[in-house]
Amino acid sequence: MKRFVALALLAACCLASAVPASAQRITPEENARRSSKASKKQAKMLKKANKQQAKASRKYAKKQAKENAKANRQLHKTRGR
Repeated sequence: MKRFVALALLAACCLASAVPASAQRITPEENARRSSKASKKQAKMLKKANKQQAKASRKYAKKQAKENAKANRQLHKTRGR
């Protein structure tokens, strides 16, 4: 059993050292591609957030206008009597 564990550990070490370290490095082109992709994603999220905020603002303004109109109608009713 000990021999099998030792052989497995030896095989794992050999496989780990076989992977080149340069495969993990990022080339400048890859870095530029990732950076532009991330900036596009950020811009898209920002645009979406701005649209949602503008929509909420319009909805709030519409609600306020309706409430003001309702209050004015009630005011004119009570003063008209």
